[in-house]
Amino acid sequence: MDISTVIGLILANAMMMMAIFLGGAGFGAYLDVPSVAIVIGGLAGVTIAKWPLEISLSLSKVLLKTIFYKQMNHAATINEIIGLAEKARRESIFALEKVEIEDPFTKKAANLAADNRPPEVIYSILQMDVDSMEERHKNAISVIGEMISDAPAMGMLGTLIGLVAMLQNLSDPAAIGPGMAVALLTTFYGAYIANILANPCKKKLEYRSNEESKNMAIVITGILGIVAGENPRLIREKLDSFLPPAERMKGEEE
Repeated sequence: MDISTVIGLILANAMMMMAIFLGGAGFGAYLDVPSVAIVIGGLAGVTIAKWPLEISLSLSKVLLKTIFYKQMNHAATINEIIGLAEKARRESIFALEKVEIEDPFTKKAANLAADNRPPEVIYSILQMDVDSMEERHKNAISVIGEMISDAPAMGMLGTLIGLVAMLQNLSDPAAIGPGMAVALLTTFYGAYIANILANPCKKKLEYRSNEESKNMAIVITGILGIVAGENPRLIREKLDSFLPPAERMKGEEE
């Protein structure tokens, strides 16, 4: 579980609630059903129209990955690869097929090496997995990126609708203030969705995708080193380049 996402969203929303409370208008002044319908309904509509239905429907699962996600441990991956290298050096590369490996991508890489496939074939197959993963993540991130642009636009459209309705009723001065407040609420909702919800989720998904790509690159580099018959220490020196200096020293100690 990614606690930073939870803490960040709670903190941002808490500050918003505090600002509303200290503003004196009360929470009720910031609730307007037509404004919510315009922003959320309009945003859902344009999102579905822009993307295939299966991508739009899977958005909720994608967003949950900003919270429920297994942290990538690159140092642990390197240690696992070095263990495979040492086993291949002691016994043979064919012994890698019998090793229990939890990560599916690492297991696939080890099996390809145990099958005595040529290095270029191993790289090609594994790189296709990387490209496929990055393409899936790119689509999901693009959907959220579009929502960041569309939510304020829906808010502005709602504001314009509210202003038209207000201008139609200028004969009643007492209704101008409340009418303007309701009109501005749609802009508020759009900005809230874009900046408090969508944009942090997009940035977190981009970071997670980069981390997963990096972990897969570690596996590919290590497995190719094993296939080439390189010394485990040389393989570690290569893989340590993926880590910051502090983690490199810790990995060597382990």
